[in-house]
Amino acid sequence: MSVTNHPLHWPAARPRTKTPIRAAFNKKVMKPGKSYTEAQSLSVADAISRLQRELDLLGAKQYVLSSNLELRLDGLPRSGQAEPADRGVALYFHLGDKPHCLPCDRYDRVADNIAAIAKHIEATRAIERYGVANMAEMFAGFEALPAPAAKRHWSDVLRVSPNASIDEIEAAFRTRASKLHPDMPGGNHAAMVELNRAREEALREAQ
Repeated sequence: MSVTNHPLHWPAARPRTKTPIRAAFNKKVMKPGKSYTEAQSLSVADAISRLQRELDLLGAKQYVLSSNLELRLDGLPRSGQAEPADRGVALYFHLGDKPHCLPCDRYDRVADNIAAIAKHIEATRAIERYGVANMAEMFAGFEALPAPAAKRHWSDVLRVSPNASIDEIEAAFRTRASKLHPDMPGGNHAAMVELNRAREEALREAQ
């Protein structure tokens, strides 16, 4: 797939939610010294854990969870970060040999949008048990190839000023390459191709 975990690659054919709402997704936590549980908001890690379980049960392959969350070197979202301006997420995956996309931006927290996708998969798996339609048929409406991304200016790709010096360009390239290289967790070939192109264009303009 040509999408990356960051930034968000929203499918072009899917309208955006104008006014996200607060979700009811939560987890039950036993309080120390108490004999009952309390509901707490899901963290991004909680939501990803739920999604991972559903993807495993679904048999999904080559999945990418795309969002505007900043990532660690291992490709997982960095903890403690503020909610991004765009809380939407889009799950890209293959079911059999067909690519699919499940996007969600209905809720005002990234974790809840991830949890909603997990719940959707869970519910779809449950419906399959009735025998009316198989999984491939139920997900047919979500078959999608990632929309071709518009070419980004080299400064956006490298995350530097358009007036950056050669030294700044090279330093930014090394930093981004350490995260986007296909050999790194969360990296991929398409992102590295874009990064190399951006470096070439930036150096030409800086000379």
